Amino acid sequence: MGRTSDAREKILSAAQTLIELRGYSALGVAEICKAAGVPKGSFYYFFDSKESLALAVIDEHWTGQRQAWGRILDSDEEPLRRLYLLFEATEAAQLAGQESCGTVSGCLFGNLTLEMSNHTEAIRARLQDIFDQQVEMVASVVGEALARGEVTVPDAQEAARAVVAQLEGQVLFAKLYNNTHRLGALWANCLALLGARPPRTAAAAV
Repeated sequence: MGRTSDAREKILSAAQTLIELRGYSALGVAEICKAAGVPKGSFYYFFDSKESLALAVIDEHWTGQRQAWGRILDSDEEPLRRLYLLFEATEAAQLAGQESCGTVSGCLFGNLTLEMSNHTEAIRARLQDIFDQQVEMVASVVGEALARGEVTVPDAQEAARAVVAQLEGQVLFAKLYNNTHRLGALWANCLALLGARPPRTAAAAV
């Protein structure tokens, strides 16, 4: 049983790496299994299809990312400071990926949205749910900042949607130009979207 469980994790890990590097459509089951170092039969033991594997990869990645976002956005830091730390962590993750494989991998969810959302309803629905959860997490923080008079947006939910969209867009540009410096404008753009000034703690960290 231990070996069986290990095979599933190897397949998920290999699939995520390959999807980030090459995209979903170009991958075949045999290639994924070869990269994972498992026999092809192991793939179909765990996954009915390549689509079910993609959904599992999405869920696995979101589980880790949601925990990381939660540690930052649910912390005791001031609201705007939490948003700043989220952008800082995003930039650091993209830089680490670039140093590891030589290219900026971008956001797995954003990449799959561009590639797959018009081809499979199951993946589209799962990605929609994840982005909705991201917006809710950011909206909670924006709402706190609004209550403290630190931002001037009319609607915390719509402002959060704009912040998440801006984050995704800048990560997309970083991937397109293979340049993490494209992420340097995240914080200033966020403050502009929210009609805010940088808190002292965030300004000192820049």
